[in-house]
Amino acid sequence: MKDLLVHLGNGQIYLQKSLTLDEINLKICAGEFVYLIGKTGSGKTTLLRTLYGDIPLKSGEGEVAGFDLRKLTPSTIPYLRRKVGIIFQDFQLLTDRSVKNNLLFVMKATGWKNKLLIERRIEEVLALVALEGKAYKMPHELSGGEQQKVVIARALLNDPAVIIADEPTGNLDPEISDEIVRVLHNIKKEGSAVIMATHDYTLIEKFPSRIIKVENNRLNEFG
Repeated sequence: MKDLLVHLGNGQIYLQKSLTLDEINLKICAGEFVYLIGKTGSGKTTLLRTLYGDIPLKSGEGEVAGFDLRKLTPSTIPYLRRKVGIIFQDFQLLTDRSVKNNLLFVMKATGWKNKLLIERRIEEVLALVALEGKAYKMPHELSGGEQQKVVIARALLNDPAVIIADEPTGNLDPEISDEIVRVLHNIKKEGSAVIMATHDYTLIEKFPSRIIKVENNRLNEFG
């Protein structure tokens, strides 16, 4: 059996003292791609935030990339996030820095020191998202799709076990959206687990995979 990277058992998640998700049971293994669907406000983002330690798991069992979600502390959350790559809908790039320096900023913040290894890893992640030759471009010189690819490259820097993508194609046109999802499916083949929240059912039809629906405060396997 492939490594179990995400496990929630009978968990409860509260948002501002309100029960948002109840009796959560979820298992995701290495190399799996999972779509997370559900209406706006159903709790998709709340679930994802719990998986990377931004919202506490109040009860039940929870583990992500070897970290016990019930035992997270402010000092251990950064170590969890080195194992989890996060991709947001709004790119959150540093607009005053080149692509390379955006990546370098994250690498220095997460403890990279060897210049040769840094250069090599930046080249590797840009190649993975087909952005060779774009290292010295500024964000405003890139298309929306290219900026999202930089965000994916940034998420891959520390070779994460789990990739969490929250509506990563929400601001992109259909052709670019296809390209982004194709990149994420290729990453899955490298052994990471990928969890992607989306409203775009066309993408799910084009790139079928496991689907989990957030509905009535529960998680349900769909289809």
